[in-house]
Amino acid sequence: MAKNIAILGSTGSIGVQTLEAAKNLGIRVSALTANKNIELLAEQAKAFKPLMVSIAEQGLAAALADRLKGTGIEVYSGDEGLKAAAEIEGADTVVTSIVGIAGLVPTIHAIRRGRNIALANKETLVSAGEIVMAEAVRMGVTVFPIDSEHSAIYQCLAGNRKQDVDRLILTASGGPFRGKKRHELKDVTLSQALKHPNWSMGSKITIDSATMMNKGLEVIEARWLFGFMPDMIQVVIHPQSIIHSMVEYKDGSVIGQLGSPDMRIPIQLALTWPERAGNPFSRLDLLKCGSLTFQEPDMDTFRCLGLAFEALEAGGTMPAAMNGANEAAVALFMEEKIGFCDIPRLIEKVMLAHNVNTMAGLDDIIEVDKWARRMAGGSVCI
Repeated sequence: MAKNIAILGSTGSIGVQTLEAAKNLGIRVSALTANKNIELLAEQAKAFKPLMVSIAEQGLAAALADRLKGTGIEVYSGDEGLKAAAEIEGADTVVTSIVGIAGLVPTIHAIRRGRNIALANKETLVSAGEIVMAEAVRMGVTVFPIDSEHSAIYQCLAGNRKQDVDRLILTASGGPFRGKKRHELKDVTLSQALKHPNWSMGSKITIDSATMMNKGLEVIEARWLFGFMPDMIQVVIHPQSIIHSMVEYKDGSVIGQLGSPDMRIPIQLALTWPERAGNPFSRLDLLKCGSLTFQEPDMDTFRCLGLAFEALEAGGTMPAAMNGANEAAVALFMEEKIGFCDIPRLIEKVMLAHNVNTMAGLDDIIEVDKWARRMAGGSVCI
């Protein structure tokens, strides 16, 4: 069980809920970082009294320091602050909940300092999964997933032999546009895409859920977290979001993990595993959850899911290129510069232009990410 944690991305949805779990468990919080929400970060710092805080936008550091005057809390900013938080003395676990590729380098820093990782940043393993997991093995640290789907698989694999697994089954809600066809999504608005039917999440991940890229990222993440080949990973649509994922074994047994759609449950488990601690969080009432249904995903309408499988199959730097293009495309959609259906088209255009490097190091992956963003940004007129 974690005793002392640092949270990278404390003002986002996962970060806020992690602090709720930490309070419930009595876990010490040594470091907090945020992007630009200095008001909430200052409130969190005063409540949890970390040794340090960091704000990504350097121009906001002085204002943050002013809010924390007299507390003794050190204030950092930018990449230096993220590195300091990831490596802070005393923390045994670093919760990485920064959105996007920005979480990759600080996660590597934390691993190299021997910290366990509670991972809520999909893009870290999507872009550099082989490198990150190899480094974790080298340092003898644990990477425990916070995502409800991967947490479920982690639990379903526990106590069983890897060689007895037939396939991993990732469940997906289908997002707000489940059952729609491609032509029906042509005029989707930003506000419509941000209305997830089951989960309360940040804007970027909510858009990814609407395009089903979120599930594609989870497929790639599962490949590296659990060490199974792509053809052993299946996605099924499960609108009720009650079964968070399943593992099928060679004898025909299917083990699933069920629970309410409450992210605080997998967050807490990431901090306590293999122990399970009590909490006041929501409980699943099987008598009220009704029928559980499953459908095959529509990869023609939701092209992003198919693109993720293609990127994983191509290997090397292709997932990093796909991820960078997706982050850029989602940002453009949120700025209302492109349409909803332009997101997969823009990603595919960048992927087709990418020359895969199968021997890439961390610096190469970061450069590919930058290249993909430039390509996507220069291809707004699709």
